[in-house]
Amino acid sequence: MATARSLFEALPPDRRRRLTDVAREVSLPRATRVFEEGHRADRFWIIRSGQVVLDQHVPGRRAMVVETLGRDELLGWSWLFPPYLWHLGAETAGPVEAVEFDASVVRALCESDPVLGRAMYRYVAETVADRLHGTRTRLLDLYGPQSSRPDDA
Repeated sequence: MATARSLFEALPPDRRRRLTDVAREVSLPRATRVFEEGHRADRFWIIRSGQVVLDQHVPGRRAMVVETLGRDELLGWSWLFPPYLWHLGAETAGPVEAVEFDASVVRALCESDPVLGRAMYRYVAETVADRLHGTRTRLLDLYGPQSSRPDDA
């Protein structure tokens, strides 16, 4: 589930340049493990093209797919909240083009520029809320009642 606007649209126009100045374009081949659950979250990405699968480790089984992200979506939010460890794993589903950011650089920008910081925190919070809503909906579809109407027996 994508947020209503991209990160760059969420930033005030006069602050976009500060963020784009520290961005770099990256290409990730198919089946690239982008990050691992529990490891240090030191970067984040905005996906330009392709898809990235978010997964969660399940002991004794294959990782469980949690969500698939695509164009203009934020990949990674754990970098913004201590202890800066990934909550999930991520792997490319095919070739991915993305904009990559160094988390410590962006956190420093957010600290030094309260307007940029507020916009960034708000965007990430909206993204997390949208994904939580999507997860709740998927759980209801999976585990909720099969029908919302009473039995006609």
